[in-house]
Amino acid sequence: MSKKVLVATEKPFSPAAVEQLLEVFKAANYDVQLLESYTDKADLLAAVVDADAMIIRSDKVTEEVLGAAKQLKIVVRAGAGYDNIDCAKAAENNVVAMNTPGQNSNAVAELVFGMMIMNARNDYNGKPGTEIRGKKIGIHAYGNVGLYVARAAHGFGMDVYAFDPYVDDEAMKKDGVTPVGSVEELYETCQYVSLHIPENPQTKKSINFELLSKMPKGGTLINTARLGVIDEEGLMKLFAERDDFVYLSDLAPTCKDEITSQYEGRYFFTPKKMGAQTAEANINAGVAAANQIVKFFENGDVTFKVN
Repeated sequence: MSKKVLVATEKPFSPAAVEQLLEVFKAANYDVQLLESYTDKADLLAAVVDADAMIIRSDKVTEEVLGAAKQLKIVVRAGAGYDNIDCAKAAENNVVAMNTPGQNSNAVAELVFGMMIMNARNDYNGKPGTEIRGKKIGIHAYGNVGLYVARAAHGFGMDVYAFDPYVDDEAMKKDGVTPVGSVEELYETCQYVSLHIPENPQTKKSINFELLSKMPKGGTLINTARLGVIDEEGLMKLFAERDDFVYLSDLAPTCKDEITSQYEGRYFFTPKKMGAQTAEANINAGVAAANQIVKFFENGDVTFKVN
């Protein structure tokens, strides 16, 4: 019996990505339903009832959604982060949750440097800026994105450091990266810190005043991870106490208005999450999600299971 796949995307894939992922399912003889740009959760609840598999982007797979999904076996988040899936409830419902790690990594890394260079050159306002060559950059969490950031940083002639207790020091050294022994050492050492930690109970609000205040003069934090890992009260305190601190983020914090009204030239926030917003990343993540679903049903492959 043919499988039914629901592609539920409030923020749709590009037409090219949709075309290619549909080709994957056509070859497997799976039926596909596209639910794009929906604004009512009821539409998602109705569509998921008879789906065997689902692909999502920023869409939330909650207990309510899982309860409505009578025959769902797998949900794949097209991207690295998966905090929009209730993984525990999915497991209770015998639904495998997956992500597509690495598919957006280069796009996110390029955004890191796009924001860094724009800020170093004073948002191209005609006034002299600074260069990033010879500066120290710290990578907080050395996963797929961290690796691409390191490669780009080497190309710019930066000194690269990283902290990640889950990655072997020798692996970092092979990439030309200097591992540090603690997160405090990373922030004390590097003028630039690129943040890539996931948001979970351990990391929530972990980037706080105490940690950020350790950064050297001209300290610049680049956040392409999650907003929830930032302690915004501590962030505002640091802005007030240090006129050299800069915060660049792929999504505006809730304290955006306070920052933008008081600290001109010391921030940049994307209007919406832009890390994965390239044509290439869009296609890579969508096609990877489709292939993972086919491999799951045909071969029992759960390589990227996160629950």
